[in-house]
Amino acid sequence: MKTAFLFSGQGAQYQGMGQSLYGQEKIVRETFNEASEILDYDMAKLCFEENSQLNQTEYTQPAILTVSVAFQRLLAAEGFSADVVAGLSLGEYSALVASGALRFSSAVQLVSKRGKFMTVAAPPGMGKMVAVMNAPVDVIEKCCEQAQQFGIVSPANYNTPQQIVIGGESSAVDEAIRLLKEQGIKRMIPLNVSGPFHTKLLVPAAEKLEKELESVRFFEPVVPVISNTTAQVMNADQIKELLKKQVMSPVRFYESIETMKKLGVTRIIEVGPGKVLSGFVRKIDSSLEIARVEDAETFLQTKEFLAGGNE
Repeated sequence: MKTAFLFSGQGAQYQGMGQSLYGQEKIVRETFNEASEILDYDMAKLCFEENSQLNQTEYTQPAILTVSVAFQRLLAAEGFSADVVAGLSLGEYSALVASGALRFSSAVQLVSKRGKFMTVAAPPGMGKMVAVMNAPVDVIEKCCEQAQQFGIVSPANYNTPQQIVIGGESSAVDEAIRLLKEQGIKRMIPLNVSGPFHTKLLVPAAEKLEKELESVRFFEPVVPVISNTTAQVMNADQIKELLKKQVMSPVRFYESIETMKKLGVTRIIEVGPGKVLSGFVRKIDSSLEIARVEDAETFLQTKEFLAGGNE
């Protein structure tokens, strides 16, 4: 029986995330304090108190990373580890920390810069993202290809076989939607996101990130990490190139879950704020056992779940 940890991506943030475990667990407070010292602002205040910064990408990313790593460290302190790790977009950095491939101190600085680069490359209002529901993959890809005469548009997130997010410049996305409607696709949901991430609009961010990655030290992962970009296990010598590509390439989430299953994973723990990934996993394969760590209550439930599975 193998266990995978899945780490939350951007969009999962909310005021108060991590607060209950911060209040009762020293290791969580220490992780928050470490992030605060590195970034020179109060991470607990950012996550717990009402403010406008938490939804700004350059703050969102280190905040989610901090909460997720704090929870993973808490699980480790209780003797629980993963056989495989992955994350959705930003969550890939939490996965790399959990695998031993990247120090938390390096990761928190890196995602802060990544957030800034992404905001500059695709500022709010520049484009849009739309979730296309219950449509064949080839139809979505073909409609995006045909709409590219109006600008940049492509699949950005292959979340589940029934939900694929497209993103890009507004005019091109609108044309893709029109073409999809012509094909009889009825359900499409505009997403309230910071920008059209994981598209070619993020090429300038990827180039800046590449320069930052040059000075970051990565290590051989102790635990296999599934790449968003390839949906395969990352090799240590691929990490920098894959992180650069990840910013501007689609996230292959449901293929990543299939790779985990091939590696023998039968249960998945979502680590970090929210429960979006748990929902995706249920739609991908309802036979997988799922738990999550988001607060004091779910941490207790997950401890019992993991301990029971180890008996």
